[in-house]
Amino acid sequence: MAFDHLPEIDPVRLRERRERVFLVLAGLFLGTLAMLNILGISRFIALASFTPGESGSWTWGEWGEVSFALAVGVLPYPLTFLCTDLISEFYGRRRANFMVFVGLILNLWVVFILWLGGVLPVVPVMDGATGLPGPGDPQYAFYAIRKLAFGAVMASMAAYLVAQFVDVQLFHYWKKLTSGKALWLRNNGSTVVSQAVDTVAVILITHYYAGALPVAEDRPVGGQLMLFIATGYVFKLAVALIDTPLIYAAVAWLKPYLRIDPIDVTHDGPADPLLTVATGAVVARGSDDDPDDNDPDHVDLDGLDQRLGRSVWRDD
Repeated sequence: MAFDHLPEIDPVRLRERRERVFLVLAGLFLGTLAMLNILGISRFIALASFTPGESGSWTWGEWGEVSFALAVGVLPYPLTFLCTDLISEFYGRRRANFMVFVGLILNLWVVFILWLGGVLPVVPVMDGATGLPGPGDPQYAFYAIRKLAFGAVMASMAAYLVAQFVDVQLFHYWKKLTSGKALWLRNNGSTVVSQAVDTVAVILITHYYAGALPVAEDRPVGGQLMLFIATGYVFKLAVALIDTPLIYAAVAWLKPYLRIDPIDVTHDGPADPLLTVATGAVVARGSDDDPDDNDPDHVDLDGLDQRLGRSVWRDD
């Protein structure tokens, strides 16, 4: 066995350990998702700009004629792909897909609360041109964020669903193709493709549906959109390459900590340690109808039932 050299661990504690790690990864994923959808396009960060000419000049951290900019929501977004890859690696495709679905529900919940908060009294008088209260109104900040978040969430929901499901499916496709080897391929390959899908979809929907991109009206829109797509994708690609050693380190630490070999993880996830112990004990006892409690191979199934809080195994 892969973990025979490690100290024995109580199956109940092992199960709790696995659930805690899953909770941390899912919490990071869902928390990041909620944060980036609220703050997503509230600010654009100008990384650099280029001014064409005979010599051409670059300016860092300023807007210019040709600007390379990122929405603030893009900054934490690569973390979501790292979380889905780790959950896919250790907990299987079913849990990863379920977490992606929960993320969609969370998006809808964010939209509902923002909508509800904006329609309950007292609703301020709105400016007809901007659809917002006057700048001096104390509620201006909420309605400004609300307007931008509606655009960001609607733009990202379709892209999010497609990109995250593509990431999970490609991750498991390459895992099966390489028989569980070449972690760098399935981590980077799935992320590179899925983030390309996400970036293109988010930029196009944000512009054509929400109209929230800072585009100059005196220049062709197509070129500006391509620049937004290229800047966002290059940033995500760079982060994806940087996180390769991070996912290798995480897998190297989690593999013995969780007692899970990713090669053995199926579509439904790893084997339940409690059921494994109970099943092994029953098989070992065979037809012995009156097991000796002092037998070292004997496992107290009723005790396991009580500690788990439900029936684990019954050999009536």
